[in-house]
Amino acid sequence: MADLLTNDRKRSNLPSYIVGFILSIGFTLWAYFSVVNHTFSGKSLLVWLLALAVAQFAVQLIYFMHIGREAKPRWKQLTIILMIVFVLIVLLGSIWVMYNLNDRMSPLQMQNYMTEQASGGL
Repeated sequence: MADLLTNDRKRSNLPSYIVGFILSIGFTLWAYFSVVNHTFSGKSLLVWLLALAVAQFAVQLIYFMHIGREAKPRWKQLTIILMIVFVLIVLLGSIWVMYNLNDRMSPLQMQNYMTEQASGGL
């Protein structure tokens, strides 16, 4: 009997998962083609990509984590806080690594790298 109830719940969530998947793919492709086609430039591109990232985050929360549909919102709050912490760790860690790589590369290394990239070498 319990298996039937969980199967019914999974089936009732299927349209939500499909809509969430389509929206996620749509936002990802929208961001990709915005960059490839040079739709925006400079800071406006960054603002646009940030807006799409926030929209993607909202889709993940609403359609996959079912925020607002749980009887125990306390657990959902903890989940949201944990997700925000993970996003900040990845974002700040990536920025830190890129800054340090750029800062620690000598001008000679930079020139060699640029020459190698221009000649098509790996």
